[in-house]
Order: sequence, then C-alpha cells, then structure tokens
Amino acid sequence: MEINPNLSEKAQQDYKLVIQAKKGHQQAYAELMARYRDSIYFMLLKMVNNASDAEDLMIEAFGKAFKNIDQYTPSYAFSTWLFKIATNNCIDFIRKKRASIISIDQSNDNQDSQSITIQSDTPDPEEHMINEQKIRLLRDVVSNLKPRYRTLVELRYFKEYSYEEISDELGVPLGTVKAQLFRARELLFNILKHTSAKY
Repeated sequence: MEINPNLSEKAQQDYKLVIQAKKGHQQAYAELMARYRDSIYFMLLKMVNNASDAEDLMIEAFGKAFKNIDQYTPSYAFSTWLFKIATNNCIDFIRKKRASIISIDQSNDNQDSQSITIQSDTPDPEEHMINEQKIRLLRDVVSNLKPRYRTLVELRYFKEYSYEEISDELGVPLGTVKAQLFRARELLFNILKHTSAKY
C-alpha cells in the first residue's frame, strides 16, 4: 500500500513502525506508544479533568488502536487515527458517566423508591467462592501464555506491580512493558472467551 506523499516525515516514520507492529514486533508497539503517550494523556486530562481517569483512558486508547491496527491505512497520519480513537473513547466514557449520574439522581427523585441498598465491601461466602474459582481459572489460563507474557501478567495482576516496578524487575523499557501487556491481555481475552464457551 502506497504512503500518502503529503504525510509529514514523522507520519511516514510512524507508518514504518505500524508495518512492523502488524508483523508482531513488540518494539514497534513500544515506540509508537512512547511517541504519543504524553500528548494523548494530556489531551484526555483536559477532557476529563481527572488524572486517574486520563491514565486509564490513555491505556484503553492504545489498547484499542493496537487491537485494530490492521484497519489503519496510510491515507492519513497514524497520529490522526490514534487521536480520533482516544477522543471517541473518551466521549463514550463521559456519556456513560453522565448517564450513571442522571440515573442516580432519578432514583433519588423517585417517591416510590425510599430505600437505598448499600452493598458491603465484604463479599458473602458464595461470592467469595466464585471469586476464588475465577482466580483459579485465570491462573490456569495464564499458564498457557508464552513465558514472557506469563511473567508480565503475574507481576502486574497477581503481585500488583506497577509498570515502573515491572520495568525495573525485568530490565526492559517501560514502553515495552506496556506494549507487551496489551498483547498479553488480548491473548488472555481470546483464551478466556473460548474457555467460557465450554461452561
């Protein structure tokens, strides 16, 4: 596929990385993230005015972009495509958040609904058993991943390491850690989807 000659030099470099990413090269994913992580984050921060939400939305945006990277075409800049994904995802988040607030307000205004049930943070025995089963299932699924992905998932989700701690522990760049975790989550999702169909 021909590159749009009107693309900037940076956009053309991005496309070369996209080609490598489509071939499964993790370093290409990491470099694309490193190029746009901060600009995506600060754009989202302006939209939601919450650092934690902006961080989560930034990760989601890259996750969606990497998952659908085969859909990208060089007729326009990768950054344009990425920012559109991030913006649309953020708008969906804001809409859902507002809908939730409106729903709560309507419940409070409903005269027929005088009681509000507050759920305890402590799970009941049945819920605890179900959670334990889910954890065992997840561990079984994780064991099917390639060693490098398995290690990342165990550190991130079972030992609850931060991205920075994983980077230090494994001696790999932070961008590579995040890119490989995106890939690991995608693999886990596919395995879990097929596993759930058996039950």
